[in-house]
Amino acid sequence: MSTVLWLTRRAVVEKHRSPVYDSAMLKEFKTLLPYLRRYRRSYCLGLLCLVVVDAAQLLLPQFLRRAVDSISSGYPRRTVAAIGLSMAATAAAIAAGRFLWRYFIHGSSRRIETALRDRLFGRLMTLPPSYFNGTSAGDIMARATNDMQAIRMATGMAFVAFFDGAFMSVAILAVMLAQNPATALITITPLPLITVLILMFGSMVGKRFKRAQELYSDMSSVAHETMQGIRVVQSFVKEDEFARRFSEANDGYRRASMVLVMIHGFFFPLISFLAGLTTLLLVVVGGAAVIENRMSPGSLAAMLSYLEMLIWPMVGAGFTVNMLQRGAASLKRVNEVIETDPEPRFAPGAEPTDAVPVGAVGFVDLGVSYPGSLTPALDGISVTLPAGRTLGVLGKVGSGKSTLVKTLSRIVEPPRGAVTIGGVDVGSFQIETLRASIGFVPQDSFLFSDTIRANVLFSDPDLPRERFERAVAISALDRDLRLFSDGWDTVVGERGLTLSGGQKQRVAIARALARDPEILVLDDALSAVDAETEESIVSALVGDRVGKTTIIVSNRVSTLRRADIVVVLDSGRLSQLGTPDELAAVDGFYSEIAALQALSASSVDSGEGR
Repeated sequence: MSTVLWLTRRAVVEKHRSPVYDSAMLKEFKTLLPYLRRYRRSYCLGLLCLVVVDAAQLLLPQFLRRAVDSISSGYPRRTVAAIGLSMAATAAAIAAGRFLWRYFIHGSSRRIETALRDRLFGRLMTLPPSYFNGTSAGDIMARATNDMQAIRMATGMAFVAFFDGAFMSVAILAVMLAQNPATALITITPLPLITVLILMFGSMVGKRFKRAQELYSDMSSVAHETMQGIRVVQSFVKEDEFARRFSEANDGYRRASMVLVMIHGFFFPLISFLAGLTTLLLVVVGGAAVIENRMSPGSLAAMLSYLEMLIWPMVGAGFTVNMLQRGAASLKRVNEVIETDPEPRFAPGAEPTDAVPVGAVGFVDLGVSYPGSLTPALDGISVTLPAGRTLGVLGKVGSGKSTLVKTLSRIVEPPRGAVTIGGVDVGSFQIETLRASIGFVPQDSFLFSDTIRANVLFSDPDLPRERFERAVAISALDRDLRLFSDGWDTVVGERGLTLSGGQKQRVAIARALARDPEILVLDDALSAVDAETEESIVSALVGDRVGKTTIIVSNRVSTLRRADIVVVLDSGRLSQLGTPDELAAVDGFYSEIAALQALSASSVDSGEGR
């Protein structure tokens, strides 16, 4: 009894708290209209098959009525046998019809699920980096998997349950009232109460299911983050800590799911109980009618069969509301991604151009601030790098080095006119053209779970062999060829876990060099490489890229000595600018780092000499 009161109270509270909740949720289905129109022929054929099945089902009680009356009246066995064959043929038609409507309707719902998942993934490919900074991978995976299943059920089984329930309810009630109105009216008196309970049930499911999906996303995020950082977790002996985090997220998802289970566990048996009351009423009222010869035994058997068939539409209505609420909640989560504005091909306010990004790179009074930060990441940076030259970038941690180079490819959106290539604002180039002209090697050398060869050839699978060999030679990756079990066809594992940090960086460098970009950016991409290998890579790189622009971010002065121009950043401001020789000859951060690194190198040499 306490469960009944709790569920009823929650339903009333939610109804007053959000009176437009159901209608607002159902509006989410507008996303599916194009797909429903695309597969309308399959849905129509499925509905036609469903109508045939329902009509055949309505015939079975009539055959039963004739059979019972024939037996009770002493008709020949041939008559009963003929009725039995008719029932068998009708059952065969029902089986064939059920197969066909499942093929057409469930097949269409599967196709809609596939198309919507493709659309979701396609939109994710167009979203700006800022979106992924604020959304976890686990949440995205949950929307592409669990939510899609709920949407599939809403476009498949919910559609069937609604149409089948409505058609069968009307048809059965019409037949029952036509055959014996007085008995039928008394028998169906519990049905309005069932309708009220179904409406209550629907109002309680939507928000709870959405909450369960959100907690599933949290659980997926914890699992994804743990697996991605398993090396760090194990090296710090934090297995128990992360197991606890996952257990808490898992328990949260379980609790939210159990609330739904409790609602289901209460409502569906209750509906079945009330439906059973109609059977009891029929036995009492109909039995009296048979005794008084106001109804034949066959008619009572037929009405009992119709009443049992009527239970499914009642329960099916609950299923329909449940699946529609779940589908609407999941569609809302999917629509949040689909309706997110994609990254603009041209920057807002920029003058579009079809030109190719070639020429001098210019930073003109560049200022960048991140949301939530009180201090700008970059402030008043002005540097011009002639085409075909090399720029070195030096600075302390957090000085804005990575932000500076990311503005070039609009990974971080710069103000209009603050970053130019060939005198043209980077926002005026098509985003695809701009990024295709820039080879970017970030600090985090991400590799795909594929072969080394496939990772190097990522930008151009048809790259000539000579260029491939040149790329791996410049990056000094060919030195480690003998260490790879299957040569260039060695699979590196997820995110390149089977490779060392230096090997991952060199594969990433080779990948950027393979596309032979007009502008190459190395964002501290040699930090995990030893000094000797670094010297070899930089020397080969400068020699190979004669006439092309290169930007190298590094904290090693030995790397920056080959640059034509070096900028030194300090707290987002330009503190020094000049050639390596000029900066080494004056007091400043560059000369301090050069002296410290020279002292460190001499100490190592002295130690080796002893």
